[in-house]
Amino acid sequence: MTNILHGRTATALWQGLVHEAQARADARLDEELESYLVFVLMRHLGDAELNARALALDYLDALARHGALREQALRDTGDRCLLIAGLYPEQAERRRVSLSYFLDLGSAAYAAEAEQPRSALAALYRHLAEAFARLVRALIELRRWSGEWRGPDALAAHALGRADPAGAARDFPRALLLDAPGGLH
Repeated sequence: MTNILHGRTATALWQGLVHEAQARADARLDEELESYLVFVLMRHLGDAELNARALALDYLDALARHGALREQALRDTGDRCLLIAGLYPEQAERRRVSLSYFLDLGSAAYAAEAEQPRSALAALYRHLAEAFARLVRALIELRRWSGEWRGPDALAAHALGRADPAGAARDFPRALLLDAPGGLH
């Protein structure tokens, strides 16, 4: 393993993992989304607060802020929801909320920033909000592919159903997708 990793930057390693995961998940991400996802993974790799935050409160707090503080807080909320939904979907169960909570809240955080008239990155945030479920699907596949997957559970099936109802139907039993918005009905 050392020879394979020798000489590769952390960015290149994450990019390779994300590229492989999106191909396996059939969750096509354009270059902008792929790059953003790589940097989210790098930025939050050691985020000790990732699972300790009350993200709805963070979202409401972010909406009350202005300027750069608002942008940073909304971005962090969206990023954390993205990582929890994609890499740690069992957190929804532990917090006694549906996975939709993270999917909807993360997408809403990015969308709120996109609506800011002076945001230089409004187009990026709009794109992130619209592609949120595909980003989650890529992260779920990254987790599965990396060996951390513990089998299809209802939370992961729900995320996959939101990202790609047809693809989820191939991967998971029908019963797990019945309550997924946009899923099988």
